Parts: sequence; structure tokens; C-alpha cells
Amino acid sequence: MEEADFPGAWRPDQDHATPLFEQLRRRVADLVADGSLPAGRRLPPVRSLAADLGLAPHTVARAYRELEEAKVVVTRGRAGTVVAPRDEREEELTTAASAFASTASARGCSFEEAAKLLEQAYSRL
Repeated sequence: MEEADFPGAWRPDQDHATPLFEQLRRRVADLVADGSLPAGRRLPPVRSLAADLGLAPHTVARAYRELEEAKVVVTRGRAGTVVAPRDEREEELTTAASAFASTASARGCSFEEAAKLLEQAYSRL
């Protein structure tokens, strides 16, 4: 898989109902999930990315902050923001997925129903 030229040609949709920080957060999370942004990859500084995307710096900062809270990225002060190692993130997500699967199964929910609930939850983000 080829490493993403982040942000490349991607730009947030100013006319979309989804907030700009959320569009950016999702874009980075998707690129990390599919391996296009590998662990250790340094993301552009907040001000630089904001200028490239035509966004306010606080918009990019919020996206980065939320990505850090979700353990998708790690901010290392002056060393910048980098994609977090996958093992810690995957361990946390695996634990959450196991808890959801266990709860859904205990309540008689089929895999298909559980997957649909998860899909609906994602669409509300």
C-alpha cells in the first residue's frame, strides 16, 4: 500500500453539514485505519495544515486533539504530531469490540443486527 501524501488533494467540504474539524478527523482516522498513514508518520504542523486546507488553526487543533484522545495520533510537543503505534490502539478497540459483542450476544442480538447497530452509530458521528 502506498503512503498517503497527506493531505494531498483532499479538502474539507465547506458546504457539508458535518463540522470541518470532524471531516478532518475522519479523514485522518480513515487513512490510519487503511494503513495509508503508518505508525510514526509525522502529520503537518497545525498552522501549516490549516493554511493548506484554508481552515482556522483552532479547527485543525481540535481535530488533532480528538484524534489524540482516540489514540490515533500522539502529540510530542515541539516534535510534532505523529500516528500512534497500532498495537495500543488495536488493543483498546479489541477490548471495546469484545464488550459490545458480549453485550449484544447476551441480549439475543445476531451478528447482522449488531453490525447494523454499529454502522448506525458510526453514521451519527
